[in-house]
Amino acid sequence: MPRKEKKWVVRPRPGPHKKFESIPLLIIARDILKLADTGKEARKIIKAKEILVDGKPRLDQKYPVGLFDVITIPKLKKQYRIVPSKNGLTLIEIPKNESGLKLCRVKGKSMVKNGILQLNLHDGKNILVKEKVKKDPYKTGDSLLIEIPSQKIKKHIKMEKGSTSIIIGGQSMGIVVKIKEIIKTRGRQPNKVICEKKDKEFEAIKNYVFVVGKTKPEIKVVA
Repeated sequence: MPRKEKKWVVRPRPGPHKKFESIPLLIIARDILKLADTGKEARKIIKAKEILVDGKPRLDQKYPVGLFDVITIPKLKKQYRIVPSKNGLTLIEIPKNESGLKLCRVKGKSMVKNGILQLNLHDGKNILVKEKVKKDPYKTGDSLLIEIPSQKIKKHIKMEKGSTSIIIGGQSMGIVVKIKEIIKTRGRQPNKVICEKKDKEFEAIKNYVFVVGKTKPEIKVVA
């Protein structure tokens, strides 16, 4: 938002993304996409179900839109994705054939009733894996390419050496890299990842490395 133009600003409501890792829907409608001139006009657009987030209309002006969420405006035939950049979270326009796809990171997992595996994703979604497998293939830090809003898993992308990733925190935020090595540390120190970009290497905290594809990003993640 432009500085000093408005006295008050909408704060994101508690939801699938943390307060400082999301953008309120009203700010996206009024200040980023310029769909309205005032907050009142933006609220009317939101209440009229004109804006979809991950394929579903959201009526709350304070709804927190976060990393890799997909925003669709059917009347304008436009679709956008929230991606990391050097300035924080930003919106990029994406092709129509990607409006039904989203990348999610496996944040945790658990066994629920009847021995069904539940995957907990970074955006608050939970997916039940009903297919029985001899060995659980999913690990924390892996990514899933899913359909939205159905949440059907299209592809499982492992966090491993050679995978393509994007940095989602720190000074290198928004840079697409290759994973060269994953380092498990002892004690309270966070695990690290050696990243490679154009023959240059740097170290990043594992939680800041988001896998987006095997040899290249599965979907558009940079402008």
